[in-house]
Amino acid sequence: MLKISDSNLKKEIKAQAKEMGFSLAMITSPNSIPKAKKRLTSFLENGFHGQMDWLEKRSIWRSSPKELWPEVKSVIMVTENYTPEEDALEGIKKIDCGNISVYAHGHDYHDVMKKRLKRYGHWFVHRTSAKIKVFVDTAPVMEKPLAQMAGLGWQGKHTNLVSRELGNWFFIGVIFTNLKLEVDEEEVDHCGACTRCLDICPTSAFVEPYKLDARKCISYLTIEHKGPVDLDLRGLIGNRIYGCDDCLAVCPWNKFAKSATELKYHSKKHLNLQPLQNLAILTDEKFRLKFSGSPIKRIGRNRLVRNALYAIGNSGQSKFKTTVKNLLHDSDLGVSDAASWALKKLSDLND
Repeated sequence: MLKISDSNLKKEIKAQAKEMGFSLAMITSPNSIPKAKKRLTSFLENGFHGQMDWLEKRSIWRSSPKELWPEVKSVIMVTENYTPEEDALEGIKKIDCGNISVYAHGHDYHDVMKKRLKRYGHWFVHRTSAKIKVFVDTAPVMEKPLAQMAGLGWQGKHTNLVSRELGNWFFIGVIFTNLKLEVDEEEVDHCGACTRCLDICPTSAFVEPYKLDARKCISYLTIEHKGPVDLDLRGLIGNRIYGCDDCLAVCPWNKFAKSATELKYHSKKHLNLQPLQNLAILTDEKFRLKFSGSPIKRIGRNRLVRNALYAIGNSGQSKFKTTVKNLLHDSDLGVSDAASWALKKLSDLND
């Protein structure tokens, strides 16, 4: 196995990452995030994780890479751009259509990026004979703190990673290796006095800068939250049926964002801004067919239809009444409750 004395290896790691389509690759130590455990504990103790029980159940593994894999000696962090081709905020103006978060406009990044990351990992193993483990947002890994310590960017006031080179439209991939590598310098905060991301949040989900209460976040509510959403929050969701990009879209560092080079991340016309009418009447079979290969598939038909009904209620358009009435007795409680709420909203407008 190679030793850290191989001075060219770090350059090769970064060059190979770019050759394979990643925008950046940086390296950090598995011991670089000692403060992350305390922040995670505070987040969980305050209940900010809502129904995301898996965060609490796997918190020990998440607190440090060595808890997940004791052999790890270095962490390679990579990024992949998914910058939208148009203004991400334009879609929320089309009130009779369902707005979907930019990252879900194309193919599922978990599948696309993991394939590329595995190819990159195979190259690394062939080059070094080291052991590796590869992760793309599905394992208990603190990607954002590790990415900041590797120098990829910093966690902005909206808690997402921001890069001076890439803005904040990018995915993060992780490789653990048992080979000790030369690390990069951590990135520092460049948010300054800017509060655009905090000010635009429709539900005021940020308790304070750098601290998110996920229970109010529209991305959490439309993707992770099961069952009916709190009445106080439904009207604030607008036409967002899967995720929310408001805080990402207004970040001034996006002036440096790079266009997505992976064609599979480009928007599929049959996904974003579909008529709410068509989304609300989806059966389970048609849902699975429509969203095959998309990250949206994981929330299932019931949650998507529930979200579409909230959007219908927020649209103020009485043309949806018949569709809503047909869902009042849906077998899913979240759907039937949303239909009842939407019908009342539409009826109140006409009284």
